[in-house]
Amino acid sequence: MFFDQIKAMSFEEIRDRYTEYLKAQDLSPLTVQTSRSDAFYLLRHDESLDFWAMLQSENFETEAISHLQAVLSAKSKGNIASSINSYMAQLRRFRRFLYSDGEIPEIPKKHADQKEKSGKAKTVYAGIPTPSVQAVMHYQISWEELDSYREQERALNRLFFDLAPENKDIADILLKVTTLNQFYSTNIFSIYPVAEHIKALDIDMRLKAGDESLVDDIRIVEFNGKKKSLYSFASKYCSHHNPDAYPIYDSYVDEVLRYFRNSDCFTSFRTEELKDYKRFKEILMAFRTYYGLAQFSLKEIDKYLWQFGKEYFPKKYHSRKREETK
Repeated sequence: MFFDQIKAMSFEEIRDRYTEYLKAQDLSPLTVQTSRSDAFYLLRHDESLDFWAMLQSENFETEAISHLQAVLSAKSKGNIASSINSYMAQLRRFRRFLYSDGEIPEIPKKHADQKEKSGKAKTVYAGIPTPSVQAVMHYQISWEELDSYREQERALNRLFFDLAPENKDIADILLKVTTLNQFYSTNIFSIYPVAEHIKALDIDMRLKAGDESLVDDIRIVEFNGKKKSLYSFASKYCSHHNPDAYPIYDSYVDEVLRYFRNSDCFTSFRTEELKDYKRFKEILMAFRTYYGLAQFSLKEIDKYLWQFGKEYFPKKYHSRKREETK
């Protein structure tokens, strides 16, 4: 087993092997240098940690974040939450290397043949690749290599985790709603009623508990006497507070899930069930299990599905932002 082979090597041998793996993916020299160092931060600085057991643990995310929190709190005076996110990104990359058996992830290729559905306006692509570990890994790398995606994510993490983690002050909520609306182009034209609605729900304890019904409570907002559903926005707002519990819904994810339901029957559901958040999460978890993607966090699956959907199910109007979908 590749995992056992790596554990038996010296630290320098492990790092050299990992560096070869990184370079073979055509990553930038800075990314390679950063990852070959930061992936081993806990190994170097936490003597109480069984590094290899953590990497193999089913609770990898929770354990790694807990150890990073403890070590960085003792050693760092800077932005601890931002540092944790940075080190976690490299730990996940190294973990994917360990579970890849040393193989370089292949970039999924789009089939050249296309055909139009009779009577339909949208294009349907032939040869859409089946979800795989390699494909998900490819899109994680793609995300990290695009400055606009990576830095936007860092800014949101700083806002939601460091600057305004709670939802008691209307000013904090306004700042978060405005930023999400701007970054994701969610087309909310009147911000204050949304922020006021969120404040009235008193959501902090429910967010921490991962209460799935919260998304459906946030989504219905009244504007000038008329109720509107902000489903995609509500999932984003919850996800940026607790990404381990709340996957993001949007139209690209919706289309990918429906496509693979029809092509592979990974699970059975009616299309309208995707608009029920609890059911949507169940469908997404079934997708992750069916295709053998359990090693990836919900956030990583989310990044994969959105980029994959954007590439294989393009819309007439292209935008780098996620649009609001009712």
